[in-house]
Amino acid sequence: MTNFRIGIDLGGTKTEVIVLDSQSQELFRHRIPTHRDDYQQTLSDIAGLVCAAENAVRQVDLPVGIGIPGTVSRKTGCVKNANSTWLNGQPLQVDLSNRLSRDVKVTNDANCLAVSEASDGAGADAEFVFAAILGTGCGGGVCFGGQPLAGPNGVGGEWGHNPLPWTRDAQLNARPCYCGRSGCQETFLSGTGIALSYRLATGQALQAEDIVNRWRAGERTAGEVMSAYMDQLARALAAVINIMDPDVIVLGGGASNIAEIYQQVPAKLAGYVFGGECDTPLKQAVHGDSSGVRGAAWLNG
Repeated sequence: MTNFRIGIDLGGTKTEVIVLDSQSQELFRHRIPTHRDDYQQTLSDIAGLVCAAENAVRQVDLPVGIGIPGTVSRKTGCVKNANSTWLNGQPLQVDLSNRLSRDVKVTNDANCLAVSEASDGAGADAEFVFAAILGTGCGGGVCFGGQPLAGPNGVGGEWGHNPLPWTRDAQLNARPCYCGRSGCQETFLSGTGIALSYRLATGQALQAEDIVNRWRAGERTAGEVMSAYMDQLARALAAVINIMDPDVIVLGGGASNIAEIYQQVPAKLAGYVFGGECDTPLKQAVHGDSSGVRGAAWLNG
């Protein structure tokens, strides 16, 4: 019988389910808006998506993996570090396992991205993959030999809540983060961070997509914001290379669709990487915004 598995990507704006077979072929996929700030509704939504997936493929009790914008604490069994803050302090893994009557695997969404892209995506030929999500938030994950490396604190590869390297204190202090600190890379590099940069420069509140469109249309301030963004991203990725030197860096999330990143950032990396040279490939996730949900399915692989 075909070995099916379910993946769930619990994002800040959407929650998605997928069913993959043993050959990584997609059999079913569906997404719904994420109900923010409502933990019980989150549990119900996930249970409903699992039910819909199993009905679609006419099988039950399939293994379930879930990627979340945070991690599960080994000490408490509860979610921590989630920018979807209503999840923090909640026993999500236990609650879902009880509701679905099976063991549910939960890990960071960036780890899911790394696993997906290492399996059959942009990092398929690489042993050591670092994956970064540039979405509503900003996170990172590591996959070595096809397996995610979460570490004893569940923060292996976590990247978004380090301060942006080579940045003046005044710039860091101007960007308070939900985690309680200021100047985290998430406040610069996420789509929300792009919007914040533009608001700090102009007083206008726009979405990242609108700012990118203004940049491409020739608006000077948007151009300055996006030029700074490319340098900020290069500094942040150079710090990863200086510590871990992965075989490839893969970008996912909404901001990873900015095509200019892949022309401009690689040229800047050598200026920040120790030794003054950089041969690390920077690639966009092959599976786009489905990489996280595919990797979640492979948590049971």
